[in-house]
Amino acid sequence: MDADIKAQLAPTGVLRAGINMSNFLLVNSRDAAGGPQGVSPGMAAAIASRLGVPVRYVPYPRPGELADAVGRDEWDIGLIGAEPQRAERIAFTAAYAQIEATYLVPAGSPITAIDQVDRPGIRIAVTARSAYDLWLERNIRHATLTRTDSLDSACEVFMANGLEALAGLRPRLLSDVAKLPGARILAGEFTAVQQAIGTARGNTAAAAFLHEFVEEAKASGLVARLIAEHGVNGLSVGDAA
Repeated sequence: MDADIKAQLAPTGVLRAGINMSNFLLVNSRDAAGGPQGVSPGMAAAIASRLGVPVRYVPYPRPGELADAVGRDEWDIGLIGAEPQRAERIAFTAAYAQIEATYLVPAGSPITAIDQVDRPGIRIAVTARSAYDLWLERNIRHATLTRTDSLDSACEVFMANGLEALAGLRPRLLSDVAKLPGARILAGEFTAVQQAIGTARGNTAAAAFLHEFVEEAKASGLVARLIAEHGVNGLSVGDAA
């Protein structure tokens, strides 16, 4: 192992892995001590094993808070959706996994396709600073984004205020639609959230190592095994870079 890689990824002798606790597809259980378990903690543990150091999970309630912490010496790697806004300060790998993002519309809605959502008068409920919210911020031109601080509150605002669309990850929307008689999830996706691993820009040796590790993890079946091991539906292995 190159000394520069270990110096950049484990300067304290431990790999500190920033984990987004709000993504229920990537963190879907806790261990006896309350630590995160799932696909993203599994990826972090595999990286630590390759480095020959212990892993320590650094939990964040939301992905935006994890991204904000870059440069504050709180984590060495961060496992969140790769978005251009975040990539200004974080060097991301290609996606190790990806998740479809689409819309849920209420009963009786005239909206039948994704390309009908971005129109004047349409209000979209969305979880603030999620990867798909960042995509919507860059791409929505006519509809209005109504942001909330959690997945649950986005659904609550959508229902309580009679909004025209709820944006979210398809697996979560499948549980939301069950609570709303007549509601529909639109076919297709407006984006696929690219779940990646990042390190602070400037860690060039570490970034190159992480890129190679992720490509190997996809090709070897490690990512697929973690998805199967944790029984995750709606998460697929990322494409080869």
